[in-house]
Amino acid sequence: MASSPTEDEIRLIIAPISTSTTNEQGLFLSLRHPKSGNPTCYLLNNGYLQELHWFKQSYGSWFLGDYVSEDGSLYVATPVDPVFILLPIFDKARMKKDGDKGKFRQLDEIMFINDYPGYQNILPLAQLCMEIVCEVKEIESVKFFRLDESKVLAWLCHKVQQLKLTLPTLDQNYAAQDEKGILTEVLSLLGEYLNSDPWLKLLCTHLKFDLQETTRKPPVHEFFPSALESTPGSSHSLQAKNGNNKKTSSNGKQVKKMKAETDSRNIKDMFSMALRKRK
Repeated sequence: MASSPTEDEIRLIIAPISTSTTNEQGLFLSLRHPKSGNPTCYLLNNGYLQELHWFKQSYGSWFLGDYVSEDGSLYVATPVDPVFILLPIFDKARMKKDGDKGKFRQLDEIMFINDYPGYQNILPLAQLCMEIVCEVKEIESVKFFRLDESKVLAWLCHKVQQLKLTLPTLDQNYAAQDEKGILTEVLSLLGEYLNSDPWLKLLCTHLKFDLQETTRKPPVHEFFPSALESTPGSSHSLQAKNGNNKKTSSNGKQVKKMKAETDSRNIKDMFSMALRKRK
């Protein structure tokens, strides 16, 4: 188990300010990444699940009041649809075999994942969002869920349409592409959160699109696994990999890899160290 953050591990994060009147603090949760299955840090804040993006240059510090944080890295929390995160969990939980659709399961059974207690914190989110992709039966006020492939496909098609409308408004390079080019970008983006088999393959078959064309070129930045570091499809680093596999920044200078932490942490505990040090 990772130790608690120390004063030398002060970090800066950009995240929405909670509007809750209950003084609830956000939580860092270790969940499985929907594509790789690796432990990945997410932020549960103000009732929304967010993924963390990590940016770091070779040299830089942060001035927090009259305190200087030597670690110049920056974390940015952005919203992520919980359905992406929960899709592999619900897929496995139905225990589908050839010729049947699988079993209906209670939500607390589905969300009990060994070594990942963070899923218990997003039970209310799962209750709200997973009915859109599941068959639900209610027996004596108890709901039972089973993932439904036709509903998943309809949900994915809706995501495709949303992204096709949104991407051209974000960048001129997207706006200049033809229909096939935009669809390729959309499916590549969705592919960062979906397993190729069955979901991306199912979607491409429905759209009559070549699955191989959705494969992106390797990104110039490198991903770092685990909780508060960059992770595939979740936390993107500005660091690049050179020929000898050493971690470097965009200007070629070698930088140190940050220490990993794996447990859920309270935001107040992690980012208020500077204030205590000033006293």
